[in-house]
Amino acid sequence: MARNFMDLIWDYAVFIIFIIFSTLFPLWGRFFGKKEKTKADYVFGLGTISMGAMMLSIARGTLGVRSFLGYPSELFYRGSAMWETLYGMVTAYPVVCFIFIPVYFNLGVTSVYQYLDLRFNSRLVRCLASGTYIVRSLLNLGVTVYTPTVAMNTVIGVPYWASLIGISAISIGFNLLGGLKAAITADVIQGVTMILISLGIIIQAMVSVGGFEKIFTVPAEDGRLNFFNFTGDSTVRVDTTSAWLGQLFMSLSIFGCQQNFVQRYLSMSTFKEVRRTLMSNIPVVIVLFCLAWIVGMGVYAVYAVCDPMKAGYINKMDEILPFFVEDKFAYLPGVLGIFMASLFNGALSLNVSNINSLATVTWEDFLSHLPRFKGINDKQQLNVIKFIGSIYGVVVMGVGFSVGLLSGVIESSMLMTSATSGPLLGVFLLAMLVPIANWKGAACGMIVSHIITLWITFGSLTVSKEIVLLPTTIDGCTNDTFSSGITKPTKSWLLANTPLEVESEFPYFDTTTQTPAPATIGFPENIYSVSYMYYSLIGTFLTLVVGTLVSVLTSHADDAYDRKLLHPIAYHCSKMFPGKERRYITNPDIRPKDVESPDSNSISTKKSPLEELERDNLGFDTVSEQSGVTVVSVDPIPPKLDRPEVYRKHDTEADH
Repeated sequence: MARNFMDLIWDYAVFIIFIIFSTLFPLWGRFFGKKEKTKADYVFGLGTISMGAMMLSIARGTLGVRSFLGYPSELFYRGSAMWETLYGMVTAYPVVCFIFIPVYFNLGVTSVYQYLDLRFNSRLVRCLASGTYIVRSLLNLGVTVYTPTVAMNTVIGVPYWASLIGISAISIGFNLLGGLKAAITADVIQGVTMILISLGIIIQAMVSVGGFEKIFTVPAEDGRLNFFNFTGDSTVRVDTTSAWLGQLFMSLSIFGCQQNFVQRYLSMSTFKEVRRTLMSNIPVVIVLFCLAWIVGMGVYAVYAVCDPMKAGYINKMDEILPFFVEDKFAYLPGVLGIFMASLFNGALSLNVSNINSLATVTWEDFLSHLPRFKGINDKQQLNVIKFIGSIYGVVVMGVGFSVGLLSGVIESSMLMTSATSGPLLGVFLLAMLVPIANWKGAACGMIVSHIITLWITFGSLTVSKEIVLLPTTIDGCTNDTFSSGITKPTKSWLLANTPLEVESEFPYFDTTTQTPAPATIGFPENIYSVSYMYYSLIGTFLTLVVGTLVSVLTSHADDAYDRKLLHPIAYHCSKMFPGKERRYITNPDIRPKDVESPDSNSISTKKSPLEELERDNLGFDTVSEQSGVTVVSVDPIPPKLDRPEVYRKHDTEADH
């Protein structure tokens, strides 16, 4: 693809101006607004984040920058099968809202993995979960920051190393100056920009094909829109069943167990606000998700009779959307610059928010327990978290550089998300919904699940695969099909040697499709042939089954824990089973965030939501004293949770 000099000047100018604006605007409050004085301010965003901004930020985190390129190319070359992953995303929101958030919200934790420490009284389980999150986040962030570099290098000539260094350097600056609030503001800017660009592309496609209805009819006639395809074959890359179930369990792991999402929930002031935000976010996600697919339908309608990749104008599937923008918006200088800037800024905003969460988890779950950091004040903790975030920014940049060189790293990192979602989700469900679960069962469940899912993941790489794409044609190509400035590119060394097909936010958009296993295939190849859409389901099931069995076999009286760490539904159900009644302790360290302010010596007289319910509605069945610890059994009533207004750090000393 060729660009004349003046068009490149316009594109570069618009690109630079947009990046400067989208970088400085979120940091405006750092210099002229309220400053972050404590760790809570940095982690939870000062409590000044609006519901609208939070909704758009969560939606952006749900879809990601790679979906902006991935969904249109997926529809163009594979069809709409992955569109049905929307069912799983939408189903996950109410589950997270009514199962996960009520448990988290009353505890006053900073890292979501602190909950596992409280529930199982085990640093081992906590570190296993947080370590899983850190490793998979770093691998996926490397792919995320690399995503826009291929398109930017191909279209406007920005060296991929320059893009990687730029994204990483700005991310480190955000980490040092902004915190969560700046990251969410960047998400809002990026989200609005992508919506406007998507609408512009749809309108241009409508004009090019001669009507809005053709955006739907042309892809439908060519077999691109195929919904409700129930094959019953677990080896098919994706059908309706695997799209829904696979994405449901993956989304539950992401929305309910990942620090970057839970951190956003806990930054809101009341549980009612969290619930309203999450449920209101469903139509937002549906609109944004479908918008990307409609963009793909529009692009396909324009190029239905002349595929740019088959014609030799692009080298990779994910270049179809940048090619469309360059081709059809050639009459508007600078539009391509805005498009590329949105890709750059999209990778930037995701990198910033995830680095913030990674630094918080690393401090809370690992470094804060070291003797060297015992007793440091809140301001010093904040500085350590920022320093950790800066290190992660450099690490992500290094992973991004390796993306273009090591093919094993790429495919393994993309599959890692699917493989690790199950163990992570399983241990949280075990903690919340299985009263008998203890630390031994949780640890064994996670370890066994990790071993088996990773074995299947890497074993699947040994099964022969083939690229399966829907048919395209170049029969309709003429001299007037593309704009006059479009020429066939010379394949660069980078594109010739990079193994990455950057197609989506989620790991299942690779360029190879696993074919159904032949009837004569034997063990273990038949296991390896299972679609990776089911990996999260398999991992969750293994963690729950192994964790429950080991817990039953190793149960002990010392496994008692505070009832607030268990979901009320699980408590109700547990009383229906015969056997000895489970004992629960009142843990004085579990306090909501309205108990104590880190900036003052005052202590609020307001009781926690659960304490008020116990005072007003609960009758104690048994009360006894054992070694100074109150042991109680209570009839549960689902708590009406009011968000504490200030922050309190809980840090258990128990260790296994």
